Amino acid sequence: MASGIRAAKMEETRAKLIEAGRKAFAEKGYSAASMDDLTAAVGLTRGALYHNFGDKRGLMAAVVDKIDSAMAARAQKAGREAGGGWPGLMAEGRAYVEMALDPEVQRLVLLDGPSVLGDPSQWPSQNRCLQSTMATLTELSQAGAIKAVDIEALARLLNGAALNAALWVAASDDPEATLRKALAAFECLAEGALKADACKSDEAPCFLRDPHS
Repeated sequence: MASGIRAAKMEETRAKLIEAGRKAFAEKGYSAASMDDLTAAVGLTRGALYHNFGDKRGLMAAVVDKIDSAMAARAQKAGREAGGGWPGLMAEGRAYVEMALDPEVQRLVLLDGPSVLGDPSQWPSQNRCLQSTMATLTELSQAGAIKAVDIEALARLLNGAALNAALWVAASDDPEATLRKALAAFECLAEGALKADACKSDEAPCFLRDPHS
């Protein structure tokens, strides 16, 4: 019983610190955010931050993981709503890139995140996205819908294209205009993986047809 209470308390403390870090990093940026300020805001100490995350960078990693994971969940929801399969995969990519217009996503995940945490493709949240993309591509490959290429390589390049499109949008002086260009180019590149005329026929299987077309 006591161990369960301690675990719940630790999880509560972690959640408070993550939310405090998320607010402080979003408002002030990673460099300007004070550890004393963000811990005091939730009635905790530096010691609690060090115990749970090691340091300020560790807290930033937890914040970014939470936001990026939520982005992936929203993208996957868009994929399901598009009917799954190839249209779903493209809907996921579009949704992820479109989230680069969100100010919090821009600052924490796409601008400060890479500068503090390094290559985004190595983040745990991005690896989970990779596994999901590989699963969808494996199904499409088994159905004969895409060209015979290595699934992991294709998944890494598709996810990398979406991620880099989002990074470009976030850093752009005109994010809306950049978004339109990025999405058009992303879809053009991605369609190269499909077998010739795979989506063109009305007789194409449902996992290839866009339900909104």
